[in-house]
Amino acid sequence: MPPVPWKARQRKQEEAEPRRESLATLLDPTGGASEDYRTLRTSLLYSLVDEPPKAIVITSPGPGEGKSTTCANLGVVLAQAGKRTLVVDCDLRKPRMHQLFGLRNLQGLVNVLVGERSSEEVARGGAVRDLEVVTSGSLPPNPSELLGSQRFSEFLEGARQEFDYVLLDAPPVELVSDPIILCGQADGALLVFDARNTRKGSLKQSVHNLQAVGTNVLGTVMNSASSSKGGYYYDGYAYG
Repeated sequence: MPPVPWKARQRKQEEAEPRRESLATLLDPTGGASEDYRTLRTSLLYSLVDEPPKAIVITSPGPGEGKSTTCANLGVVLAQAGKRTLVVDCDLRKPRMHQLFGLRNLQGLVNVLVGERSSEEVARGGAVRDLEVVTSGSLPPNPSELLGSQRFSEFLEGARQEFDYVLLDAPPVELVSDPIILCGQADGALLVFDARNTRKGSLKQSVHNLQAVGTNVLGTVMNSASSSKGGYYYDGYAYG
């Protein structure tokens, strides 16, 4: 059965309280960190002109390197550029999107994948026009199986038809197989790492693991880099 496209309709924006230290693009749109995210957006939009990526996995070598924050802020700036964007929390082990956007996490992706809810029922406004968020929902005992299921493939295909960009926040590459499974269904991946804490060997191994399964690694995003700007949530930001 072919996937049913999401209904193109305005959804009610929830009253959200985004975390001040994380969603700089919402709370300080003219600041240096927001400009860094817009630079990342430009790099992404022009990364593959002939076949631009639509479904993108955001992951990192290990935990605590800023992948979820990058995913959320990238979603905001894409929506601010008029791109219909969906952010999906596919980290079914340690989800963070509901915290970043100030949303409740009673229902989400897991509820869709087990057949309890439709995609439209769990998608919520992301505090900016053209941005919607699907949180994880209740944590399941079998995350890898759910992400590799036919229902997830149908969910993702329906999202592709409805949105310009679908950002999939995935667990770290070194910890579990979930990001590899997601990359098999996406158009590419962004690898986020911390300049101060990520070891070079971990970064190289993560790139190797992604490319070994045919993943198009669109680029790396470096945060906590030294910079003369200072004072922002991201001291420095690089794409390439």
